[in-house]
Amino acid sequence: MDTKTALRIERIQTVAQDVKCFDLVSVNETELAPFEAGAHLELQLPNHLARSYSLMNAPGERHRYQIAVHLSPTSSGGSRYMHENLQENDVLLASVPRNNFPLDESDNVRHYCLVAGGIGITPMLSMAQRLNALGRSWELHYGARTRAHAAFVEQARALADACGNQAFFYFDQEPGGQPMDLTALAAAAPRHTHLYCCGPRGMLDAFEQATSHCREQAHVEYFTAKSEAALQGGFTLELARSGLTLQVPQGRSILDVVFDAGISVPSSCREGICGSCETRILAGAADHRDALLSEAEQNANQTMMICCSGAKSARLVLDL
Repeated sequence: MDTKTALRIERIQTVAQDVKCFDLVSVNETELAPFEAGAHLELQLPNHLARSYSLMNAPGERHRYQIAVHLSPTSSGGSRYMHENLQENDVLLASVPRNNFPLDESDNVRHYCLVAGGIGITPMLSMAQRLNALGRSWELHYGARTRAHAAFVEQARALADACGNQAFFYFDQEPGGQPMDLTALAAAAPRHTHLYCCGPRGMLDAFEQATSHCREQAHVEYFTAKSEAALQGGFTLELARSGLTLQVPQGRSILDVVFDAGISVPSSCREGICGSCETRILAGAADHRDALLSEAEQNANQTMMICCSGAKSARLVLDL
């Protein structure tokens, strides 16, 4: 299982309509584990839910983790609990930061185009701070319904101004407001540009369509499931290290069946967006339904997210 760290909520601020920012520090006042731009933190909430949130502060900071949480109108308990129940000095357990949305810092990347929608601005702030530290060229495109809904606009603008970069803002529900044109944005990106997008599902789908011509240079982070979980069942599951052979019935995930057999596997989101349950495939063909593995990685069939993915073959052997 993942090692958990006890974190104290040092400060809570309301930073936009339905958005709160949380500063988390070690309860022992010790240095926190390092993290990279694009990383997220998984919090174990007192209501027995685990939720992952992008880190927004500068990589290299070891005295705090900073996250922001949007109160979703369709919250299943995570964001609502964060907004309505947590107070300063409360203590939460958290995982070590994990990064499924890393910056490509190689020399062949000449420019970065950061695209954010709503609370998707959080990983982009961390990326912008990292790129400033590296002296790299970037631009930010940030969309929200209105200015009141947009958190960290001034911080984003200051980060851009600090190193001669650019930040553009789109508030499409304000008078005269224009939506972001992702197709035009992707088409105008200079050569050797990498594009990063985090935001609501509709934006991510549009971004992937707009960048279909440069898939290897386009990167996304999903907050919600990208597709329905594979729950058709009807296949045999072999756990190589445990020596177990199990049947996966209709309506049950591989993760459910593994848990029922008494095998402990790290898990959190159950939607294929956090990467906690990634498991090595030893034989058989997976039916991939996650939002993390690239098309090439899914075709390689070396690992899978067992919370949401199933099997295309009658037999699937996992390294568990």
